Amino acid sequence: MSIATAVILVTVIGLVAGILLSYASKIFKVEEDQLFIDLRAELPGANCGGCGFAGCDDYAHAMAAGNGTPCNKCVVGGPDVAAKLAKVLGTDAGTMEKQVSFVACNGTKENAKALYDYNGVESCAAAKTLFGGIKSCAYGCQGLGDCVKVCEFDAIHVCDGVATVDRDKCTACGACVAACPNHLISLKPAKELVIVQCSNKDDAKTAMAVCKASCIGCRMCERTCQHDAVHVTDNLAYIDPEKCVNCGDCAEKCPKHCILNLGLKEKFKAKEATA
Repeated sequence: MSIATAVILVTVIGLVAGILLSYASKIFKVEEDQLFIDLRAELPGANCGGCGFAGCDDYAHAMAAGNGTPCNKCVVGGPDVAAKLAKVLGTDAGTMEKQVSFVACNGTKENAKALYDYNGVESCAAAKTLFGGIKSCAYGCQGLGDCVKVCEFDAIHVCDGVATVDRDKCTACGACVAACPNHLISLKPAKELVIVQCSNKDDAKTAMAVCKASCIGCRMCERTCQHDAVHVTDNLAYIDPEKCVNCGDCAEKCPKHCILNLGLKEKFKAKEATA
């Protein structure tokens, strides 16, 4: 068989196969439900899983199925997308409270020293398998960026050895929450502005030995709070968001500065914006 004949044969086979595949695609085509198509068009396509479904397609299918799946579960799209989905479904969007990720650790390089020079895999989970981690505080952020790697919105970065969240970029998808081996990251309503930035439950002496900014369970926050919103349990301060009024008194009085008052940052940003 000549080369020309072989080329012609392959071309013919390719054309026949193409025609058959085209015909098969029409015969076996699955018609998508128009409601699903309309719902899917309103979703951002991030496929982050923050809604609790495998992705935007899965979420749209669930809503289209008419099984009562809420239309306000897209954390990336927020209230705007919820309103659009509700319009397609002919229902009410309900309330959707903005949430953001928060890292309960202030173990910077200055506050929590490294135990040893780590030259292994750049992973918090991997480092944790070696003597509990590379930081002196076993509860703290390892600073190797597992959370950074999974964030699709560039909303979290390791700064000075500890993960820090950009609240303006965070969509509350929860990817960083799942990635942190020390379970330091949680989703909190954006309206919560006074938060304990520590997770150490050791006694005061042990805690101070491993981190300069660790909560020591002194209960100064308890005594300061006029709303019964702060209590110390297992040597660590906890704030009840239902009682907290974001006054920031506990943050001001905390001798270790481990209670963060984000309200001050919000006021500063607002002042800058109007300047």
